[in-house]
Amino acid sequence: MAPPCGSRRTWSRVVKMTLCLFFLAPMSSAGIKNTNTVFSKKQKVEVPKQLKRLNKPALKTIESPDGDIIDCVDIYKQPAFDHPLLKNHTIKMRPSSYPEGFSFDESNNVSSNSKPEITQPWHLNGRCPEGTIPIRRTKEKDLLRAYYGRKKLSAFPDADTSIHEYSQITEDGERYYGMNAEINVWNPQTEAPDEFSLAQSWIAGHDDNRNVIDTIEAGLMVFIISSSDGYASTGCYNLDCPGFVQVDNRIAMGASVTPYSEYGGEQHSMNFFIWKDNVEGHWWLHLNNMYLLGYWPSSLFSVLSNCASKFTWGGEVVNLNIGGQHTTTEMGSGHFAEEGPNRASYFQNLKVIDAEQFLRGPRDNHRIVTHPNCYNFLKGDDFFYYGGLGRSLICP
Repeated sequence: MAPPCGSRRTWSRVVKMTLCLFFLAPMSSAGIKNTNTVFSKKQKVEVPKQLKRLNKPALKTIESPDGDIIDCVDIYKQPAFDHPLLKNHTIKMRPSSYPEGFSFDESNNVSSNSKPEITQPWHLNGRCPEGTIPIRRTKEKDLLRAYYGRKKLSAFPDADTSIHEYSQITEDGERYYGMNAEINVWNPQTEAPDEFSLAQSWIAGHDDNRNVIDTIEAGLMVFIISSSDGYASTGCYNLDCPGFVQVDNRIAMGASVTPYSEYGGEQHSMNFFIWKDNVEGHWWLHLNNMYLLGYWPSSLFSVLSNCASKFTWGGEVVNLNIGGQHTTTEMGSGHFAEEGPNRASYFQNLKVIDAEQFLRGPRDNHRIVTHPNCYNFLKGDDFFYYGGLGRSLICP
């Protein structure tokens, strides 16, 4: 096994990013139940202060048809620079290096195999000007949802099965510098406002000797989960957590993306490519081979400042067992993996950048399927199908 991706730092930090569509309950319009019994008076007093801090002055404001408000914020005043480690950070508009075999033109487009343009409802009413980035305005209910969306920190996603259920594969055992995954977009139903369903990739770096874990997560709806204390008292989404530096002025993280895939019909997918710039060490995110969205500065990390040691791809559901019954929250399309093309959810074009800086398919991976009667998995060479409907006759 390759040595861990370590560094000389002695502190632990977890930075988690997830790009998701609006199917996630913590980001949906369903609301939150029983907040009066969950949140302390101190927490409620802090909400207005947090909103004032999070919602930066806008140079332009766009009202979206779906109810979102998009603020076009000066790129140099984005929330990333609230992070103490980024006070003197100079924005990089482009990486200093690209992976072998990838060619980008001056508009940040991949020269071939580009996917369709990402569409968000707010685009119908305007676009953000150059020199700004679009930020979905944070509301009080978003901060309350952030509480429910917090994950219980564990070494890796497969270690926490208390209320989290998974259907995924993992590759580890080497030093890694990037990954690619294409995920088809669905609109799974959730049973309760404080449950969620997501599809994403996990990039992790760990050093067991120092009990240090860094993770980056990217899936389908632009939101970021971040915590510096194991989610004991912190946790938030999107650009609400300082750290990720956005450079693209076309995509608003946390705003919905359309259209969804149709069962038995046309499929719509998004491609996520994350790699480590081998000159400056930042981790860059490229969407649909068209959008250079931004990067996580290397200074944020302890282990990932060097390299990653594990990749995981797949679905995750929160099951609160309300009333002693398994949740009806769906994973993916809400259909089992064996239904196959145009019906089941998939991850395809799975790639990793290995220690030799080669982009290759995954190998020596293992499956993590916590409740196969509820959500299952079917693997191919560089793809897999996954998902399920939750509670049923075979999933009581």
